[in-house]
Amino acid sequence: MFLSKDNKIKWRLLGFSAIVVIVLCALGIAWFDKPLYVLLRNLDCGLFKFFEYVFDAWVWLAGFGIVTLYIYIKKIIKSPNSFKNNVKKLDLISIVKDAYAKVKNNYAFWMFCSVLCASVIGKILKICIGRFRPVFFEALGITGFKPFATDWAFNSMPSGHTFATFAALVMVGMLKPKYKPLTWSFAILIGVSRVAVGAHWPTDVLLGAFIGMVVADFVLAHFRK
Repeated sequence: MFLSKDNKIKWRLLGFSAIVVIVLCALGIAWFDKPLYVLLRNLDCGLFKFFEYVFDAWVWLAGFGIVTLYIYIKKIIKSPNSFKNNVKKLDLISIVKDAYAKVKNNYAFWMFCSVLCASVIGKILKICIGRFRPVFFEALGITGFKPFATDWAFNSMPSGHTFATFAALVMVGMLKPKYKPLTWSFAILIGVSRVAVGAHWPTDVLLGAFIGMVVADFVLAHFRK
């Protein structure tokens, strides 16, 4: 979305979009989050509960990590000399450099990096923002913020499932444009499901989606160089 065909970040569009997202998040917190949340809760279903377990950030990382490791092992088997020499020397830095050289052009590794970066940024924001999860609203009728809290109950914004899913699927859409309508539709569905199951507010999902999109663009721009 923010990456041009010649592999350059569209900074003007990115800046404008960031302002729009911030404004929408502020409006949501002050006004439309509650009614929209109540509306989307009516969509809760068994499929969305299944999504909660399958599309967690850790699941994305594990999946892409396993594929990347498999590719690395295959390349070690085909050209084992450099790996054996580095192991004999106990040269950890060289081993890491050798591993990076072997997997840096692999799409699975790109998506692993995209999800990892989005997860780190998202987790920091979750703790810094400290937004109450909707469970407080449903049980006690209260909302609020507790900045720098590490407890799950106060880590609602942004949505972890959403930023991880967008970081992965937006990347897939850019690498394989013919699948973009499918990947975007599915990513949005995952975002909606997080509100429907009562785990997040709508603006938590909005911010998570934005983070995932931006990170995917930057990671792809880096590796395409």
